Amino acid sequence: MKIQRIDVFPLIFPMKRNFSISGGSVGSKESGATHVYVKITADDGTVGWGEARPSRRWSYETLESVTSTIRKYLGPALIGKSPLCFKTLHQRMNLEIASGTTIGQPIAKSAIDLALHDLAARSENKPLPGVWQEAIPGPVKLSYLISTSDPEEAAQLASKAKAEGYKGLDVKVGLTPKRDIDVIRAVKEAAPDLFFRVDANQAYTLSQAIQLAKNMEAVGVDVFEQPLPAGDLFGHARLRARAGVPIALDESVWSPRDVVNAVRTEAADTIVIKTSKMRGLYYARLCGLIAREAGLDLLGGGLTESTIGLTASAYLFGALNITTPVDLNGPLFLADDAVHSGTTIRDGCIHFPNDVGIGCTIDEEKIVKYRAQL
Repeated sequence: MKIQRIDVFPLIFPMKRNFSISGGSVGSKESGATHVYVKITADDGTVGWGEARPSRRWSYETLESVTSTIRKYLGPALIGKSPLCFKTLHQRMNLEIASGTTIGQPIAKSAIDLALHDLAARSENKPLPGVWQEAIPGPVKLSYLISTSDPEEAAQLASKAKAEGYKGLDVKVGLTPKRDIDVIRAVKEAAPDLFFRVDANQAYTLSQAIQLAKNMEAVGVDVFEQPLPAGDLFGHARLRARAGVPIALDESVWSPRDVVNAVRTEAADTIVIKTSKMRGLYYARLCGLIAREAGLDLLGGGLTESTIGLTASAYLFGALNITTPVDLNGPLFLADDAVHSGTTIRDGCIHFPNDVGIGCTIDEEKIVKYRAQL
Protein backbone atom coordinates (compact mmCIF):
# COMPACT_ATOMS: atom_id res chain seq x y z
CA MET A 1 0.00 0.00 0.00
CA LYS A 2 1.31 3.44 -0.99
CA ILE A 3 0.18 7.00 -0.38
CA GLN A 4 -1.50 8.18 -3.57
CA ARG A 5 -2.98 11.57 -2.67
CA ILE A 6 -2.97 14.12 0.17
CA ASP A 7 -5.72 16.77 0.22
CA VAL A 8 -5.76 19.80 2.52
CA PHE A 9 -8.86 21.71 3.66
CA PRO A 10 -8.49 25.02 5.54
CA LEU A 11 -11.64 25.54 7.62
CA ILE A 12 -13.18 28.05 9.98
CA PHE A 13 -15.68 26.53 12.41
CA PRO A 14 -18.26 28.63 14.26
CA MET A 15 -17.85 29.14 17.99
CA LYS A 16 -20.56 29.35 20.65
CA ARG A 17 -18.30 31.02 23.22
CA ASN A 18 -15.32 33.32 23.08
CA PHE A 19 -12.02 31.84 24.27
CA SER A 20 -8.98 33.79 25.49
CA ILE A 21 -5.68 32.93 27.14
CA SER A 22 -3.06 35.26 28.60
CA GLY A 23 -1.68 35.84 25.08
CA GLY A 24 -5.03 36.98 23.68
CA SER A 25 -8.05 35.56 21.86
CA VAL A 26 -7.75 32.10 20.31
CA GLY A 27 -11.26 32.18 18.86
CA SER A 28 -14.52 34.09 19.10
CA LYS A 29 -18.13 34.00 18.03
CA GLU A 30 -17.33 36.72 15.49
CA SER A 31 -14.19 35.26 13.90
CA GLY A 32 -14.66 31.52 14.49
CA ALA A 33 -11.88 28.99 15.02
CA THR A 34 -9.26 28.02 12.45
CA HIS A 35 -8.80 24.31 11.67
CA VAL A 36 -7.12 22.34 8.91
CA TYR A 37 -8.38 18.90 7.85
CA VAL A 38 -6.15 16.51 5.91
CA LYS A 39 -7.33 13.56 3.81
CA ILE A 40 -4.79 10.89 2.85
CA THR A 41 -5.80 8.35 0.19
CA ALA A 42 -3.85 5.15 -0.42
CA ASP A 43 -3.56 3.40 -3.77
CA ASP A 44 -5.98 0.69 -2.61
CA GLY A 45 -8.66 3.29 -1.86
CA THR A 46 -8.24 3.35 1.95
CA VAL A 47 -8.70 6.85 3.37
CA GLY A 48 -7.51 8.46 6.59
CA TRP A 49 -8.45 11.85 8.04
CA GLY A 50 -6.45 14.11 10.36
CA GLU A 51 -6.70 17.56 11.84
CA ALA A 52 -4.56 20.53 12.87
CA ARG A 53 -5.69 23.40 15.08
CA PRO A 54 -3.39 26.38 14.54
CA SER A 55 -3.74 29.51 16.67
CA ARG A 56 -1.37 32.44 16.29
CA ARG A 57 -1.95 33.35 19.97
CA TRP A 58 -0.61 29.98 21.10
CA SER A 59 2.24 29.37 18.61
CA TYR A 60 3.67 30.81 15.41
CA GLU A 61 1.64 28.50 13.13
CA THR A 62 -1.40 29.92 11.36
CA LEU A 63 -4.20 28.66 9.11
CA GLU A 64 -2.25 29.93 6.11
CA SER A 65 1.14 28.48 7.11
CA VAL A 66 -0.25 25.05 7.99
CA THR A 67 -2.17 24.83 4.72
CA SER A 68 0.71 25.94 2.50
CA THR A 69 3.27 23.82 4.36
CA ILE A 70 1.25 20.64 3.83
CA ARG A 71 0.31 21.45 0.22
CA LYS A 72 3.75 22.54 -0.98
CA TYR A 73 6.19 20.56 1.14
CA LEU A 74 5.00 17.84 3.51
CA GLY A 75 2.35 16.30 1.27
CA PRO A 76 4.47 15.97 -1.89
CA ALA A 77 7.33 14.46 0.14
CA LEU A 78 5.13 11.54 1.21
CA ILE A 79 3.48 10.60 -2.09
CA GLY A 80 4.40 7.05 -3.08
CA LYS A 81 5.55 6.07 0.41
CA SER A 82 4.07 3.41 2.68
CA PRO A 83 1.58 4.99 5.11
CA LEU A 84 2.44 2.39 7.75
CA CYS A 85 6.04 3.44 8.53
CA PHE A 86 5.38 6.33 10.93
CA LYS A 87 8.99 6.90 11.98
CA THR A 88 10.25 7.01 8.38
CA LEU A 89 7.46 9.36 7.32
CA HIS A 90 8.22 11.73 10.19
CA GLN A 91 11.89 11.68 9.21
CA ARG A 92 10.93 12.73 5.68
CA MET A 93 8.70 15.53 7.00
CA ASN A 94 11.51 16.74 9.26
CA LEU A 95 13.85 16.89 6.25
CA GLU A 96 11.31 18.98 4.33
CA ILE A 97 10.66 21.42 7.19
CA ALA A 98 13.75 21.55 9.37
CA SER A 99 13.88 22.25 13.09
CA GLY A 100 15.29 25.42 14.59
CA THR A 101 15.35 25.84 18.33
CA THR A 102 11.96 24.11 18.24
CA ILE A 103 10.46 21.47 15.95
CA GLY A 104 9.63 22.89 12.52
CA GLN A 105 5.87 23.27 11.93
CA PRO A 106 4.74 20.63 14.46
CA ILE A 107 1.05 21.46 14.20
CA ALA A 108 1.10 21.02 10.42
CA LYS A 109 2.89 17.70 10.84
CA SER A 110 0.35 16.61 13.46
CA ALA A 111 -2.50 16.75 10.93
CA ILE A 112 -0.69 14.36 8.60
CA ASP A 113 0.27 12.09 11.50
CA LEU A 114 -3.35 11.73 12.63
CA ALA A 115 -4.47 10.95 9.09
CA LEU A 116 -1.71 8.33 8.77
CA HIS A 117 -2.78 6.65 12.01
CA ASP A 118 -6.42 6.71 10.92
CA LEU A 119 -5.51 5.18 7.57
CA ALA A 120 -3.26 2.52 9.12
CA ALA A 121 -5.92 1.42 11.62
CA ARG A 122 -8.61 1.34 8.91
CA SER A 123 -6.37 -0.73 6.64
CA GLU A 124 -6.14 -3.33 9.43
CA ASN A 125 -9.86 -3.02 10.30
CA LYS A 126 -8.99 -1.98 13.86
CA PRO A 127 -9.89 0.95 16.10
CA LEU A 128 -7.00 3.37 16.61
CA PRO A 129 -5.55 1.76 19.78
CA GLY A 130 -4.95 -1.43 17.81
CA VAL A 131 -2.06 0.35 16.08
CA TRP A 132 -0.30 0.33 19.49
CA GLN A 133 -1.51 -3.18 20.39
CA GLU A 134 -3.83 -1.61 22.95
CA ALA A 135 -7.50 -2.25 23.73
CA ILE A 136 -10.15 0.47 23.52
CA PRO A 137 -9.98 2.30 26.87
CA GLY A 138 -12.93 3.03 29.07
CA PRO A 139 -14.49 6.50 29.12
CA VAL A 140 -11.95 9.33 29.51
CA LYS A 141 -12.74 11.95 32.15
CA LEU A 142 -12.92 15.57 30.99
CA SER A 143 -11.92 18.83 32.59
CA TYR A 144 -14.14 21.89 32.12
CA LEU A 145 -12.27 24.99 30.97
CA ILE A 146 -12.93 28.36 32.59
CA SER A 147 -11.50 31.50 30.97
CA THR A 148 -12.66 34.69 32.67
CA SER A 149 -11.28 37.36 34.99
CA ASP A 150 -14.65 37.75 36.75
CA PRO A 151 -14.77 35.68 39.99
CA GLU A 152 -18.58 35.57 39.98
CA GLU A 153 -18.73 34.24 36.42
CA ALA A 154 -15.96 31.76 37.21
CA ALA A 155 -17.94 30.42 40.18
CA GLN A 156 -21.07 30.06 38.06
CA LEU A 157 -19.16 28.12 35.42
CA ALA A 158 -17.59 25.87 38.06
CA SER A 159 -21.01 25.08 39.48
CA LYS A 160 -22.30 24.37 35.97
CA ALA A 161 -19.40 22.00 35.30
CA LYS A 162 -20.01 20.10 38.52
CA ALA A 163 -23.73 19.78 37.76
CA GLU A 164 -22.98 18.43 34.26
CA GLY A 165 -20.74 15.69 35.61
CA TYR A 166 -17.29 17.07 34.77
CA LYS A 167 -14.55 15.61 36.94
CA GLY A 168 -12.07 18.48 36.78
CA LEU A 169 -11.64 22.20 36.18
CA ASP A 170 -8.99 23.98 34.12
CA VAL A 171 -8.84 27.67 34.98
CA LYS A 172 -6.96 30.08 32.72
CA VAL A 173 -5.10 32.78 34.63
CA GLY A 174 -2.97 35.75 33.58
CA LEU A 175 -5.89 37.44 31.82
CA THR A 176 -6.02 40.02 34.63
CA PRO A 177 -3.23 39.00 37.04
CA LYS A 178 -4.44 41.13 39.95
CA ARG A 179 -7.70 39.16 40.03
CA ASP A 180 -6.25 35.70 39.50
CA ILE A 181 -6.31 34.55 43.12
CA ASP A 182 -9.88 35.84 43.52
CA VAL A 183 -10.96 33.78 40.50
CA ILE A 184 -9.14 30.72 41.86
CA ARG A 185 -10.75 31.03 45.29
CA ALA A 186 -14.21 31.49 43.77
CA VAL A 187 -13.83 28.37 41.65
CA LYS A 188 -12.58 26.26 44.55
CA GLU A 189 -15.46 27.37 46.75
CA ALA A 190 -18.01 26.54 44.04
CA ALA A 191 -16.59 23.09 43.24
CA PRO A 192 -14.28 22.00 46.06
CA ASP A 193 -14.14 18.31 45.12
CA LEU A 194 -13.12 18.55 41.45
CA PHE A 195 -9.56 18.13 40.19
CA PHE A 196 -8.24 21.70 39.95
CA ARG A 197 -5.74 22.68 37.27
CA VAL A 198 -4.57 26.30 36.89
CA ASP A 199 -2.98 27.23 33.55
CA ALA A 200 -1.03 30.48 33.12
CA ASN A 201 0.11 30.02 29.49
CA GLN A 202 3.50 31.67 30.31
CA ALA A 203 1.94 34.77 31.89
CA TYR A 204 4.19 35.38 34.91
CA THR A 205 7.62 36.38 36.08
CA LEU A 206 9.32 34.11 38.59
CA SER A 207 8.51 36.34 41.59
CA GLN A 208 4.85 36.59 40.55
CA ALA A 209 4.62 32.84 40.09
CA ILE A 210 6.19 32.11 43.49
CA GLN A 211 3.67 34.34 45.26
CA LEU A 212 0.68 32.93 43.36
CA ALA A 213 1.87 29.36 43.98
CA LYS A 214 1.95 30.01 47.72
CA ASN A 215 -1.59 31.37 47.60
CA MET A 216 -2.78 28.46 45.46
CA GLU A 217 -1.29 25.95 47.89
CA ALA A 218 -3.48 27.42 50.62
CA VAL A 219 -6.55 27.21 48.37
CA GLY A 220 -5.91 23.60 47.37
CA VAL A 221 -4.97 23.75 43.68
CA ASP A 222 -3.78 20.39 42.31
CA VAL A 223 -1.34 21.56 39.62
CA PHE A 224 0.11 24.85 38.29
CA GLU A 225 0.62 24.70 34.52
CA GLN A 226 3.23 26.66 32.53
CA PRO A 227 3.59 29.73 34.76
CA LEU A 228 6.81 31.05 33.13
CA PRO A 229 8.00 31.58 29.54
CA ALA A 230 8.51 28.38 27.58
CA GLY A 231 12.29 28.56 27.34
CA ASP A 232 12.85 29.19 31.05
CA LEU A 233 13.41 25.66 32.35
CA PHE A 234 15.76 26.86 35.08
CA GLY A 235 13.16 29.37 36.24
CA HIS A 236 10.62 26.59 36.48
CA ALA A 237 13.13 24.52 38.45
CA ARG A 238 13.61 27.41 40.92
CA LEU A 239 9.83 27.83 41.19
CA ARG A 240 9.35 24.11 41.72
CA ALA A 241 11.85 24.15 44.60
CA ARG A 242 9.82 26.84 46.37
CA ALA A 243 6.24 25.98 45.40
CA GLY A 244 3.97 23.64 47.31
CA VAL A 245 1.92 23.00 44.17
CA PRO A 246 3.14 20.56 41.47
CA ILE A 247 4.48 22.32 38.36
CA ALA A 248 3.40 21.16 34.89
CA LEU A 249 5.10 22.10 31.62
CA ASP A 250 3.11 22.56 28.41
CA GLU A 251 4.56 25.13 25.98
CA SER A 252 8.06 24.17 27.17
CA VAL A 253 7.70 20.59 25.89
CA TRP A 254 7.23 19.92 22.17
CA SER A 255 9.36 16.83 21.62
CA PRO A 256 10.95 13.82 23.33
CA ARG A 257 14.17 15.85 23.64
CA ASP A 258 12.25 18.55 25.52
CA VAL A 259 10.97 15.92 27.95
CA VAL A 260 14.55 14.78 28.56
CA ASN A 261 15.68 18.38 29.15
CA ALA A 262 12.83 18.95 31.61
CA VAL A 263 13.95 15.85 33.50
CA ARG A 264 17.62 16.91 33.47
CA THR A 265 16.85 20.39 34.82
CA GLU A 266 14.28 19.13 37.34
CA ALA A 267 11.89 21.72 35.94
CA ALA A 268 8.62 19.81 36.24
CA ASP A 269 6.55 17.36 38.21
CA THR A 270 4.19 16.83 35.28
CA ILE A 271 4.32 16.93 31.47
CA VAL A 272 1.31 18.03 29.41
CA ILE A 273 0.76 15.72 26.42
CA LYS A 274 -0.84 17.32 23.35
CA THR A 275 -0.96 15.66 19.96
CA SER A 276 -1.04 18.98 18.08
CA LYS A 277 2.14 20.46 19.54
CA MET A 278 4.05 17.14 19.50
CA ARG A 279 3.67 16.43 15.74
CA GLY A 280 0.80 14.03 16.28
CA LEU A 281 0.25 10.68 17.94
CA TYR A 282 3.63 9.09 17.16
CA TYR A 283 5.77 11.58 19.08
CA ALA A 284 3.13 12.46 21.68
CA ARG A 285 3.01 8.81 22.71
CA LEU A 286 6.81 8.68 22.86
CA CYS A 287 6.88 11.84 25.01
CA GLY A 288 4.39 10.25 27.40
CA LEU A 289 6.33 7.00 27.66
CA ILE A 290 9.62 8.80 28.36
CA ALA A 291 8.03 11.02 31.00
CA ARG A 292 6.45 8.00 32.69
CA GLU A 293 9.79 6.16 32.77
CA ALA A 294 11.39 9.25 34.33
CA GLY A 295 8.82 9.23 37.13
CA LEU A 296 6.87 12.28 36.00
CA ASP A 297 3.10 12.59 36.00
CA LEU A 298 1.11 13.28 32.83
CA LEU A 299 -1.72 15.64 31.99
CA GLY A 300 -3.75 15.49 28.80
CA GLY A 301 -4.50 18.65 26.84
CA GLY A 302 -5.71 19.98 23.52
CA LEU A 303 -6.07 23.14 21.43
CA THR A 304 -9.86 23.24 20.96
CA GLU A 305 -9.63 20.57 18.28
CA SER A 306 -12.80 19.32 16.64
CA THR A 307 -14.06 15.75 16.95
CA ILE A 308 -11.18 14.20 14.97
CA GLY A 309 -8.42 15.61 17.12
CA LEU A 310 -10.40 15.18 20.32
CA THR A 311 -11.07 11.49 19.68
CA ALA A 312 -7.50 10.70 18.63
CA SER A 313 -6.11 12.51 21.68
CA ALA A 314 -8.52 10.76 24.05
CA TYR A 315 -7.52 7.36 22.66
CA LEU A 316 -3.88 8.24 23.31
CA PHE A 317 -4.54 9.49 26.84
CA GLY A 318 -6.35 6.27 27.61
CA ALA A 319 -3.44 4.24 26.25
CA LEU A 320 -1.02 6.27 28.41
CA ASN A 321 -3.24 5.62 31.44
CA ILE A 322 -3.80 9.30 32.19
CA THR A 323 -6.42 9.10 34.93
CA THR A 324 -6.76 12.79 35.83
CA PRO A 325 -9.40 14.73 33.85
CA VAL A 326 -8.05 15.89 30.49
CA ASP A 327 -8.45 19.31 28.89
CA LEU A 328 -10.07 18.48 25.55
CA ASN A 329 -12.28 21.52 25.37
CA GLY A 330 -13.33 21.77 21.73
CA PRO A 331 -16.98 20.82 22.44
CA LEU A 332 -17.21 23.61 25.03
CA PHE A 333 -16.40 26.25 22.42
CA LEU A 334 -17.16 24.94 18.92
CA ALA A 335 -20.73 25.31 17.67
CA ASP A 336 -20.15 22.82 14.84
CA ASP A 337 -17.46 20.92 12.94
CA ALA A 338 -17.27 18.68 9.87
CA VAL A 339 -17.69 15.30 11.56
CA HIS A 340 -21.00 13.53 10.91
CA SER A 341 -20.59 10.87 13.59
CA GLY A 342 -17.95 9.81 16.07
CA THR A 343 -17.25 10.05 19.76
CA THR A 344 -19.88 11.23 22.24
CA ILE A 345 -19.64 13.16 25.50
CA ARG A 346 -21.88 12.18 28.41
CA ASP A 347 -21.64 12.94 32.11
CA GLY A 348 -18.34 14.77 31.68
CA CYS A 349 -16.63 11.84 29.91
CA ILE A 350 -15.61 10.92 26.37
CA HIS A 351 -17.20 7.69 25.12
CA PHE A 352 -15.52 6.12 22.11
CA PRO A 353 -17.26 5.14 18.87
CA ASN A 354 -17.60 1.49 17.91
CA ASP A 355 -15.73 1.90 14.64
CA VAL A 356 -12.36 1.39 13.00
CA GLY A 357 -9.60 4.01 12.76
CA ILE A 358 -10.14 7.17 14.75
CA GLY A 359 -13.82 6.43 14.28
CA CYS A 360 -15.03 9.69 12.76
CA THR A 361 -17.25 9.94 9.69
CA ILE A 362 -16.55 13.15 7.78
CA ASP A 363 -19.40 15.31 6.49
CA GLU A 364 -17.97 16.56 3.20
CA GLU A 365 -20.85 18.99 2.71
CA LYS A 366 -19.65 20.80 5.83
CA ILE A 367 -16.10 20.76 4.47
CA VAL A 368 -17.51 22.89 1.65
CA LYS A 369 -19.64 24.99 4.01
CA TYR A 370 -16.80 25.96 6.34
CA ARG A 371 -14.00 26.16 3.77
CA ALA A 372 -11.77 29.20 4.27
CA GLN A 373 -10.82 31.24 1.23
CA LEU A 374 -7.06 31.77 1.33
